[in-house]
Amino acid sequence: MSSFLFQLLDSKQRLSCRKIHICRLYDILHLSLLKNDLPRARQVWSILARCKEINWISLWPTAVRVLGDETFDMYDSTRKLEFLHEMLVEYPEQREGILKEIILRQILAGKYREALDKLELYLPSFPYQDDPVLHTYAGLLCLYLSQPSDDDMGDGTLDPSLLNSARAHLEGAKSVDPRNQVAIHFLDQITELECQETPAPSESDSDDAMDVLETPSRKRQRT
Repeated sequence: MSSFLFQLLDSKQRLSCRKIHICRLYDILHLSLLKNDLPRARQVWSILARCKEINWISLWPTAVRVLGDETFDMYDSTRKLEFLHEMLVEYPEQREGILKEIILRQILAGKYREALDKLELYLPSFPYQDDPVLHTYAGLLCLYLSQPSDDDMGDGTLDPSLLNSARAHLEGAKSVDPRNQVAIHFLDQITELECQETPAPSESDSDDAMDVLETPSRKRQRT
């Protein structure tokens, strides 16, 4: 029986001291979120995000929760979303905070495209354009949606347009909040993904490039 409260790594295998420490940190992360101790949760996340053993795609919802402002109820999201939308209309002075709560609950409910569409509607205008949390939400949503879906019959590559949008939003978040650990971590991951997606030049391509370089240039003739 596992001695850890939350499952992260395969506990059936013999764990090294490093992996045991990572599992303990993962327990602390979730316990901090349950206690609504967000400062400690962010601190633990900044450590876990640097560990190569962590599958960062699987921790994407956790990263979103680390950015939240309060606890939430997964079983009552629909009614609360309706209430928040009403407040968004009736209390314009509180729209920035209400919008963050709406986006967070839409993400947790799996309404990723709906959340991104709403962010793209508000982010170009003030004061939302200067909010690092909203930009981080948009970046994570673009990154998640850039992945091919299970029923996608394509070649399994990432959507370059959404990947570029993810980078732009995360860089925007980092420019406003240079210590934003979530934005910093996922910007590094995007760089790695782009390197993996870029095919290495073939030998024939290299030969063609050399032929072009060796071909003498000609001046353009006037007509």
